[in-house]
Amino acid sequence: MLKNIDPLLNADILHALCAMGHGDEVVICDANFPADSVARQTVLGRVLRLDGVSSPRAVRAVLSVLPLDTFVDHPAQRMEVVGDAAALPAVQREAQREVDDAEGRAVPLASIERFAFYERAKNAYCVIATGESRGYGCFIFKKGVQLAPDAPEKN
Repeated sequence: MLKNIDPLLNADILHALCAMGHGDEVVICDANFPADSVARQTVLGRVLRLDGVSSPRAVRAVLSVLPLDTFVDHPAQRMEVVGDAAALPAVQREAQREVDDAEGRAVPLASIERFAFYERAKNAYCVIATGESRGYGCFIFKKGVQLAPDAPEKN
């Protein structure tokens, strides 16, 4: 076990998140999402699993190590409710709190129409499937950069 690493983050997920570069995207999806078929088209090419975990809890774990991109307007996105783009189901409100807490600031989840979400997810670095049983527990996060503190100068 590693110190200060969320225990939900298994070796495969940690490896994928570390391998991602600035601008790469990770999908966290609910149990209804076609995770396996979509994941086959991603950079990683296979689905990563967090069975038995809610989407908001997975968001917390992932964002505990993944910085969001500050160079784009919407580094955090959610699947839009069909027929009601403004609707925010409980699962999305819970995930929004996790995003804001992880970033220490408000980072509103932008909405993406359902089929556009599927297409965008195919271009992600990886897909993490959760056991979330509530609908619309699907999110895309764009990786930013974590700037290292200035290294001390050598004399």
